Amino acid sequence: MGIVQSEAEIPTPVQGEVMKPKRILAALLVISLLVIAGVVIVRHRERNRQPVRELTLYGNVDLRQVALAFNNSERIAAVLVEEGDRVKRGQVLARLDRSRIEPLVARAEAQVAAQQATVDRLHHGTRPEEIAQARAALAAAAAEAGEAQRRYDRLAALRDTSGLSPQDLDSAKAAADSAAARKNVSEKALDLAVAGPRREDVAEAEAGLRTAEAQLALLLRQLDDTVLQAPVDGVVRTRILEPGEMASPQKPVFTLAVVDPKWVRAYLGEADLGNAHPGMSAAVTTDSFPDRRIEGQVGYISSVAEFTPKTLETAELRTSLVYEIRVRVKDPDDELRLGMPVTVHLSFDGSARPPGSAKD
Repeated sequence: MGIVQSEAEIPTPVQGEVMKPKRILAALLVISLLVIAGVVIVRHRERNRQPVRELTLYGNVDLRQVALAFNNSERIAAVLVEEGDRVKRGQVLARLDRSRIEPLVARAEAQVAAQQATVDRLHHGTRPEEIAQARAALAAAAAEAGEAQRRYDRLAALRDTSGLSPQDLDSAKAAADSAAARKNVSEKALDLAVAGPRREDVAEAEAGLRTAEAQLALLLRQLDDTVLQAPVDGVVRTRILEPGEMASPQKPVFTLAVVDPKWVRAYLGEADLGNAHPGMSAAVTTDSFPDRRIEGQVGYISSVAEFTPKTLETAELRTSLVYEIRVRVKDPDDELRLGMPVTVHLSFDGSARPPGSAKD
């Protein structure tokens, strides 16, 4: 049997041509909606995005400087560096005449040695030979005292029978008493030799030793002060005194420029104050190398305004406030010189620093 189709199921050429434009219109509508949605999203993001901009400041290179002076007042014997020389920490820069201080040091060293010997002698006590000598002296004194006493006893026994004069008897009595006294002295000397030195004598000798050592330490310090050393790495900026001149603690010999760290001193307007904060990155350029950027970091922003009246009356004057800002830079090649004019570039998004952010 043949398959019979109804007229409704058989598409006519007119119906196919009508459905094609409808599909095209639907596709165009979807594409238009997608384009509109994309434009809305992009504009929304651009509207919420803070514009990234760069703030340009103009300032000068600033270095810390150290005025170096001797601690002693003496004539300068030698100056070993010139202006512009790079020096290292601990390097000897100049020397003073030492002809006066060296003999004083030698005398103090001798005094310390002598006092040390005294202390050692007292700590060691009496030598055995000295004790033996004291014992022998006591034995001799005892023998003399015994002989003198026996002589006196004999004369006293003969006083009534031999007609001995009272003067002879008195002389014998005095000799016996004197010998007994010498014996007593020898006994005490032996006791002292056996007992050794007193603790008070040892303490006195030790105190004298400490005094001598303190005097020696002071003179040695003064001897060290005749040498002027660099306290930090830097560059000799000025050489003020020359050999033969009299140095003193109030007269600097050199001015030393500290090359690390280096600072750029610039001024920030009041309108941009809220966008800058310590710790933010910065870049520095110079007229000598305009295409070379030296990396840096904001290290300090003054809390006091400058170059404005003390009392602000109008809103126009308020916009004239400026604040000092210091940018710490890394300059290992030492291209930045003291006072050199530079340009500071600060990049930020225009938003203020968030509260509670860390500061240097």
